[in-house]
Amino acid sequence: MAPFLNVIHDLYLKQLLSVFSWKQWMSSKGHRDEASRQTATQESGIMRSAARAGCPSPTFIMMVFTAARLYTPLEEIGDPLLFVQDGAITKVSSRAQSETPQVASLLDFGDAILAPGFVDIHMHGGTGVDVMQASPADLARLGKWLTNNGVTGYFPTTVAAPIDQTCAALERIADVIEATRDSTATNGKTPRARPLGIHLEGPFLSHKRRGVHPPEYLAQPTLEVFECLWQAARGHVGMMTIAPELPGALEVIAEAARRNVCVSIGHSDADLASAQAGVKAGAHHATHTFNAMRPLDHRDPGIVGEVLTDNQLSADIIADGIHVSSAVVQLFLHAKGFDRSVLITDATAAAGMPDGRYQLGPMEVEVKAGRCTIDGKLAGSVLTMDRAVRNVAILGGWSLRNAVRAATLNPAHAVGLSPQQGVLSIGSEANIVVLSPTGEVRKTIVRGLTS
Repeated sequence: MAPFLNVIHDLYLKQLLSVFSWKQWMSSKGHRDEASRQTATQESGIMRSAARAGCPSPTFIMMVFTAARLYTPLEEIGDPLLFVQDGAITKVSSRAQSETPQVASLLDFGDAILAPGFVDIHMHGGTGVDVMQASPADLARLGKWLTNNGVTGYFPTTVAAPIDQTCAALERIADVIEATRDSTATNGKTPRARPLGIHLEGPFLSHKRRGVHPPEYLAQPTLEVFECLWQAARGHVGMMTIAPELPGALEVIAEAARRNVCVSIGHSDADLASAQAGVKAGAHHATHTFNAMRPLDHRDPGIVGEVLTDNQLSADIIADGIHVSSAVVQLFLHAKGFDRSVLITDATAAAGMPDGRYQLGPMEVEVKAGRCTIDGKLAGSVLTMDRAVRNVAILGGWSLRNAVRAATLNPAHAVGLSPQQGVLSIGSEANIVVLSPTGEVRKTIVRGLTS
């Protein structure tokens, strides 16, 4: 037998004996069902190791990550051990409770924090890439750049544009979503953040609160227009911003909610009753709270009053220090709490780029000194998600763990992603960001692949 095959043969026998002994121990403890599941996982790993000797199946090595702390993010674990195989988390423990198997590869990140990868449900681009004009190669480059900021999943977000341009963009984005949703799609490749769904910001927006969305491309909400967009996206619309006061909006909200779209009220001049009607019809989120909304008035609270007081609603905010003041960030966080506050970037193609001019759908934005504008009006941002998390910890006075929750579990829950997203738990995808004690990104892991 060749020396290489001898090594594989010996490794196979060593692992097989280890599995056999482990299974006996588990059975003696009365955990037969759990033992069977874990044994199947380890035996699967053995067969994949043996594949190096000539079998065609792919190879997956068990990896164990450790650091000073881990945020699930609902709880904090000191001296954690995070077990990963086949791109999924198989165990979350502490060093006091578990040991690292000899056959596993251990990565120790020292004084760092392990947290779920960030999920950005409202972003238009970055590193020079506008999602409405992006090719698959552009989106791959964008995804790699996002991992630098700790993001592992995101919702490419449209703006109001000619319907044919919007539909063409939706089709291209849908292609990439479908090409990357299989866990094997990233095997052996550079890890990058994946588009998990599409956010339609427009065309169902208020003319009065449209921000910089071109008025000629806004539309009254109808089931026909919604169906057109839905078909172009091949059902990958995961979120839609809509002004609930518009004629026809309630019918569209109800239909979108029936299709499990996260309907978000925003870009709206709604009074309190109209906002409440939107929630009753099926809306359960709010888009960049305070921005592009009728201002809060003590006698006419309007849409902001509904967003801040309705516990059925989660809501997001742009915590860049430009779109809202630190005092208003604190007000928002206090009103929505740890479980319903969501961080977004609203980033444009200008994020990560020097001052200059960049595309935002059919528009051109100008960036100077961190402000992204069109004719003096704010037009998205250059914010990154890691910076938003640190800003909330600083401006809002939250712990880093709770700030991380607003960028992971909360957005994933708001848009109805599977339990595999936004959390570190058994069965979840191994999407992990490694943070410094003060929240800077040191490394990002996507489906077990390290950046």
